[in-house]
This record gives sequence, structure tokens and C-alpha cells, in this order.
Amino acid sequence: MAEVMDRRGAGEERDDQVATEIPSRNLPGLPYRDMPEPVPLRRIIGPGVIILAAAIGSGEYVLWPFITSQVGLVALWLAVVGVVTQYFINMEIERYTLATGETAVTGFSRLWRGWGPVMMVAAFFSWGWPGWATGASTALTFVFPAISEGAIPYITIAALVAIGVALTASPVVYQVVEKTQIVFVAIIVLFLVIASFLAIGAQDWRDLAAAAGDIGTLPDPDIIAYPVLLGALAFAGAGGTLNLVQSNWIRDKGLGMGVHIPRIVSPLTGEEEAMVSTGYFFPQDEENLRRWKGWWRVANAEHFWTFGLIGALSIILLSLLTYATIFGQAEGLEQGFDFVRLEGEVLQDTVAPWFGTFFWLTGVVILLSTNLGVLDHVGRLTADVLKVGAFRDRDSITESRIYAITVWLAVLFGSVILLSGVTQPVLLLVISASINGGIMFVYSMLLWVLNGRVLPKAIRMSPLRFVMMTWAVLFFGFFSVILIYDEVTRRLLGGG
Repeated sequence: MAEVMDRRGAGEERDDQVATEIPSRNLPGLPYRDMPEPVPLRRIIGPGVIILAAAIGSGEYVLWPFITSQVGLVALWLAVVGVVTQYFINMEIERYTLATGETAVTGFSRLWRGWGPVMMVAAFFSWGWPGWATGASTALTFVFPAISEGAIPYITIAALVAIGVALTASPVVYQVVEKTQIVFVAIIVLFLVIASFLAIGAQDWRDLAAAAGDIGTLPDPDIIAYPVLLGALAFAGAGGTLNLVQSNWIRDKGLGMGVHIPRIVSPLTGEEEAMVSTGYFFPQDEENLRRWKGWWRVANAEHFWTFGLIGALSIILLSLLTYATIFGQAEGLEQGFDFVRLEGEVLQDTVAPWFGTFFWLTGVVILLSTNLGVLDHVGRLTADVLKVGAFRDRDSITESRIYAITVWLAVLFGSVILLSGVTQPVLLLVISASINGGIMFVYSMLLWVLNGRVLPKAIRMSPLRFVMMTWAVLFFGFFSVILIYDEVTRRLLGGG
């Protein structure tokens, strides 16, 4: 996809002026630089597709269909609430980056130096669990029964290595991620369109409409444990620290002030730049504010159509497909991946043999697209934190090199987990999602402060956005407290 604009000639830097509006106690101050001219929507499509592809493989294909297989459509309203909430969270993440070219995590570090390392550790240890690639390998065994279950860890490791090569050998990493994820999303959308006509009946659609009456109802915790529910809420959309890297993707795409920041490239095949990833800020004059409003409008549209609308429809359609095929037949499957196997078998019997296979192969694509996004996001977040912090004055240690090393460490970490014998994909996803639910509670509060109190009044959150971010804090805080309470009481009562 064509570049948004020339990254080097967009606006003069005013070296003699440093923005007093942005805190500079913990990090260097931001020089003033003009906001570039906004561009049409068609030229910035990409970042929302990347996070959508990463999102579909967790909540959409696995956790919400699993919940539906156990309790029906009663909890699906929570998924929609989760996607809407994450839309507003993601746009606040984008707001700070559009305005400064810095990531939201760097903005958090301006409030307290320790927030960057906290998010970095959370990203690695909450997303390092290779549940997505393991799920892809498991689905592959449904397509090819000759593949034994014992081969799953080794197939998964091979997939992780292949993703690692793709991410670290590309001259410009963002371009390969964007192009790959656009293809994956196209395959997923094609499957959903076909499934809507062939596998979901009129009564299923009527049941979906009737499920609107279940708004406010939570599933029985004896059937759907709180860690699973919190995980599904965190993954109703992308979830956890993965949302934070929306900053990095829109910056590499060249949106707003991100056009002034170098992109991550392969240390082997790309042209590296040692520039620190702190950013710039634009003067609050009439012309720059006009450009800001243009960027804010087009960024909201891009994220709404890709992440918001397609993301919500994906959860609804994949869950409804599960309801139409195996609801009432999946009791006792616990948290295994057997419900995916069973769903494909029912589709083979009720629709056509090829369609059940198509369902499993789509699952392979979905889960690999998520693992691609996961490894990319862990590398980007870690590289950003370390280059802005510990290695800010070390020109020989570039953000691109830190990124490459981190990606391969994540591949190694996932491989060790698999070889240790932990290969249950849904269990791995629940572990990851539960951690990420708590992290979302924390950074929603930080965004509430950063964009509601720190940024100048002309570009900070509107009253509606302020209310929605307050809701996000309460939403994820409530379910995090429930999870902690549930774990503590179970252990005190001797049940855990």
C-alpha cells in the first residue's frame, strides 16, 4: 500500500522551542513541529485491519464461541459492550500518538518512569503463551487426522519460527504485517459471508434477536468461570497491551505527527535509524488545529469500519454459528479445543464436507494472524520502552534491533512452554486474557489522565469520550475485582 506521505519533509522542526504543554520531567521535552495535512480515508486503511486480525483469533474464534457452546447467546451482549468499549479505548491511544508521534506507553512514562517497564513485562508474559499458534496446529489436525496430537507442539514451534522470520527479515516490518493481515481478514470475511447463508438458519437469527432481552444477565459462574469471562471481555476486540500498540502501527503508517518518526525495519535488510522514539508537538494555532481535526476525523472512521464494525460482526457471527451447530451438544467439553472439532464435524454433516474443512482452515488462518500480531506487538512495545528509556543515548542499539531480538526471545519463550507439556490452547488463552483484563483497567486510568488532563483543552477528550473512558475504568475494574475476589475466596475455602 502506498505511503501516506514522504516521512521526511512534512513540516519544519522548531529547535528553539520546546512544548511546555507535555510533561518533560521524566523524558526530554518535545520540540514544536507543524501537523501535516490529513489524507483521505482510503490512504490510511491498515492499522485497524492489523488489530482486527489480531483480535479475531482470540475472543472471536475461541473464547466467545466457547462460552456460546456452553450457555447459548445469553452473554453475547457483553461481547458487543466489550468491542464498543475497546473502540473508545483505542481511539484514546491513537489520540496521543496523532498529537505527538509518541506511543501511548511513552506518554505514560512521562507521568511516571516505571509505567513503561510495567507495560513491557505485562506484554511479554501475558502474550508469550502460544495459545494462538497452538490452536492453529490443533485445528490443522482436524483437517488432516493423520497428524498425531503429539506432533502439535512441533508444528506450533515451526509456525512460530516462520512468523519470526517473516517479521525480522522484512525491509519494512509494518508493510509485511499490514499486507499479510489484509489477506487474512479477507479470507475470514469470505467465510463469515458464506456461513451466514449456508449454516445459520432463520430460527437462529430469531434467537439472536430475542437475546437482546438478556442484556444485564451474566452467565452462571459454575458453568463459565470468572477467569474465562474476564478473558473473553478482554479479548472482545484485541485486548490488553495489544491495544496499546495501535500507537506503533498508526505511527509506522504515518498518521498525524507519526509521519515524523522512523519506522521499524529489519536489521539485516532495512535501513536503520538510531533516532529516539520520543516525538514532537504541534503549536495550537488555527491552521494546525484544522489539520488535527482532519486527522482525528479520518482516524476515527478508519478504526470504526475496520475494528469496530467488522470486529463486532465477527464475534456475533462466529458465536451464532456455534449456537446453530453445537449448542446443547458441547456440555462436558470443558476448556478444550474439542468444541471446534465438534463444530466442524456438525458443519460437515449438515452443510457439506467441504464447509466443515473450510471452517477449520479458516481457524488456522485466524489463529496464525493473531500470533503474527502478537509477536509483532510484543517486539514493538518492548523496543519502544527500552529505546526511549534504558538505551536512549546508545545510538548503536536501535529500536529495530531491540525489536528483532525481542521477537526471537518470544518465539523461544513460547517454544519452551510447548516443550514443557502445556499445549491446551484455550487454557493458554484464558491465562493470557485474565492478565490482560487487569492491565486494561490500569491503562484505561492512565489514558483518562493523559488525554483528559494533560493534553491541551483544544485536543483533549470531549465530554462523551471522557464518560466512555470513565466507563472503561469501571468496566474492567469491576470484572478484575470479581476475578480477584473469586480466586481469594476459592482458596480460602479450600476449593482452589
